Amino acid sequence: MAFLAIVIGGLVFGAGDQYLGTIHAANAMGWWSISVSLLSAPWLILPFLVGATQGRPRRAAVAGLVVTLSALAGYFAMTLSPMEGVHFSLVSLRGLLGTNQLNEIGGLVFGPLFGWLGYRWHARRSWLAAALVTGALCLEPIAVTVAGRNVGRSGFVWAFEIVVGVVVGTWFLVSIRRHVGLDRLAPNGTIR
Repeated sequence: MAFLAIVIGGLVFGAGDQYLGTIHAANAMGWWSISVSLLSAPWLILPFLVGATQGRPRRAAVAGLVVTLSALAGYFAMTLSPMEGVHFSLVSLRGLLGTNQLNEIGGLVFGPLFGWLGYRWHARRSWLAAALVTGALCLEPIAVTVAGRNVGRSGFVWAFEIVVGVVVGTWFLVSIRRHVGLDRLAPNGTIR
C-alpha cells in the first residue's frame, strides 16, 4: 500500500510540474510558473523525502527510484495529453523519450541516491545528506548559469529557491545539533 501511495504521489508531482510549465499564457500566473517548472532541485528533494519515510536503506533507494520514475511517467503523460493539445501516438512518445534521455538517466541515478540519502537523514541525521539537499537548492542557479541554460529564467524564482535552501539548511543544522545533543544525554538526563 505504501508503494502505491509513492507511485500516485510521483505521478501527481510529475504531471503537476509539466502543467505548471504550460499555464503562463492561460492565466495571470505569469512567466514565473515556467521557471518553477524548470527547477531541478524539487526532483531531487522528492525522492529524498520519500526515502526519509523508509525504515531500511535498500527500501529507501527503491522508493526513491519508484517515485522518480513515477514522476517522469506523470510528466510524460501530461506532456502527451489532450490537456497540452497533443494527440498521443507511439511516434510522439518515442520522440519525447528520446529527447529526455539526460533526465531519464539522471532519474535512474539520482532517484535511488537521494532516496538513500533521505534514509540516512532519517536514521542518522547525516550531514552529507543535509549538505547535498541544501546544495541542490542553493547552488542550482549557479550550476544552470555555468551550463549556459539560464535564458528566460526568473531571478525572483531563483532568489526564492536560494532563500528556501538557506532555511532548509538552517533547519538541517538545528536538527543535527539537537540530535547530537540528545545522543550525548544519558538516560538519567546527564551529559555523557
